[in-house]
Amino acid sequence: MSVLDLLGIESQLLPDKYKHMSVDVMEREIGRIKKEFGSRLFIPGHHYQKDEVVQFADAAGDSLQLAQLSSENDAEYIVFCGVHFMAETADILTDEHQKVILPDMRAGCSMADMADINQTEQGWHKMQDVFGDTIIPLTYVNSTAAIKAFVGKNGGATVTSSNAERMLEWALGEKERILFLPDQHLGRNTAYDLGVPLDKMAVWNPIVNEFEYDGDLEDVIVILWKGHCSVHENFRVQNVEHLRRTRPDMKIIVHPECSREVVSLSDYAGSTKYIIDKIKEAPSGSKWAVGTEMNLVNRLKNNHPDKEIISLNPQMCPCLTMNRIDLPHLLWSLESLEKGRITNQIKVEPLIAEQAKLALDRMLERT
Repeated sequence: MSVLDLLGIESQLLPDKYKHMSVDVMEREIGRIKKEFGSRLFIPGHHYQKDEVVQFADAAGDSLQLAQLSSENDAEYIVFCGVHFMAETADILTDEHQKVILPDMRAGCSMADMADINQTEQGWHKMQDVFGDTIIPLTYVNSTAAIKAFVGKNGGATVTSSNAERMLEWALGEKERILFLPDQHLGRNTAYDLGVPLDKMAVWNPIVNEFEYDGDLEDVIVILWKGHCSVHENFRVQNVEHLRRTRPDMKIIVHPECSREVVSLSDYAGSTKYIIDKIKEAPSGSKWAVGTEMNLVNRLKNNHPDKEIISLNPQMCPCLTMNRIDLPHLLWSLESLEKGRITNQIKVEPLIAEQAKLALDRMLERT
């Protein structure tokens, strides 16, 4: 969610009374309201959420998984503990009678905001002028509903970090070229693993509305939107090199939202689920440096005391926007429901939702 959007939701910021409640009181009240609502309430919690929130989640997972679980659940209220684009996806996939609520509207995603719909449409027109009808757009699910809708109406699909390789293979069977939004690193890492040379990938800079590419544009197979995850981009080559020198006994596992250079130097790279499963299945006594969000790294430490687990970058902090969701905001959402009010409902416009669902369905049909 952009700063301009935030200006319009000032009246829905957290009331002062919640800022002065003790943790014990908040936890007791959240538990009471959950019990009162029963099956009418479903609380999905993303893997990157704080433990104080995840403890109340009915399901923990990644963004698409949680949106799908929300759609499979008949709960009247979905209080989504994640960020804005995740709640949008849940609203797109759930039934009309279900209400999706985001406890704090400031919980956005800097990566999703890097693909603005107006910039995307302007860039698309210019790309069409250069390449004609040879491009199919793909978007990471970490994108706004408007971007998903743009991709849907232009014949493309969404992807996750788990199925990106399969979806790029499909897309390359449909058209000569791919436009990959909004995370250049996931797009580059996936395309490289499929055998697309780095010199056949161009970066599209939406700020100046131009390609960043030194070669002949006719050679381009993958167009990478110049966006990134502010958390995963902070894992650096220097972190890997330092660890190789000082802790050669450690395995390094990273998310593919990290840069190509970091991924190439690591032992393993994969989705959040891949990282969780890999460490879970690893032998007792194994040692891991993990390149992903700090809340998850800490949870992995707590869940696997028989293994040594550290962050690849010891200076990392948790995702700031994901951490907007906390006990006060969760309690505020639930108490509002108890009083018959819906605070911070996420509702995607019908046409946007319809077109975005096309992109989601094309992915779900193939994965």
